[in-house]
Amino acid sequence: MGEELKLFGYWSSPFSCRVKWALKLKGLDYEYIEEDLFNKSALLLQYNPIYKKIPVLVHGGKPVVESIVILQYIEETWPENPLLPTDPYERAVARFWTKFAEDKTSSIWSMFHTVGEKQEKAIKGCLEMLRTIEEHGLGEKKFFGGETIGLADLAFGWIAHWLGVLEDLLDQKWVDAHTFPRLHAWIQNFREVSVIKENLPDRDQMFLFYKCRMEKLSASASN
Repeated sequence: MGEELKLFGYWSSPFSCRVKWALKLKGLDYEYIEEDLFNKSALLLQYNPIYKKIPVLVHGGKPVVESIVILQYIEETWPENPLLPTDPYERAVARFWTKFAEDKTSSIWSMFHTVGEKQEKAIKGCLEMLRTIEEHGLGEKKFFGGETIGLADLAFGWIAHWLGVLEDLLDQKWVDAHTFPRLHAWIQNFREVSVIKENLPDRDQMFLFYKCRMEKLSASASN
């Protein structure tokens, strides 16, 4: 399909990044449009009038919203370099873990946007999710679907980069080779894939960005 592809995103958003990764893995050309989330463009509001947020993929003038929905759209529209296994059962398993990631990530993402008790509750939920992945999600596989990155890996991709930034911000360490050996190995494998490695937000820039945000939240909570 030769229709024009545009991706509206935000530099530090893991939801934008998972779409970027999928497009790159599929070998698709697209135009990336950086949004100012504090001054959203008229086009973004036009393409996503309900949620008014990124990412938005525009294909031939038609918008697709919500990152997991976008990933599924990409997979169905461009089946080459598949993100889902061919076996029906394995596809169902991949979809389960993708749904699990979708259900958990939005609430856990609040770790970056809260302080105090709310943040502690979010961290507790995150650690429970990580234990579930460690015990039931990966087994002895390199990736969720086997030897290559698939839909579930992209859905959980924020763990491989953003979680480490949060660990640095809070001066804590949750995922290491001893506590979460399978998940730790998955993170290393995921980050070593060139498409992923070359399309990660700058870690130092992210650290400063979220540090400033958390300081503002703390100051606001104190007042």
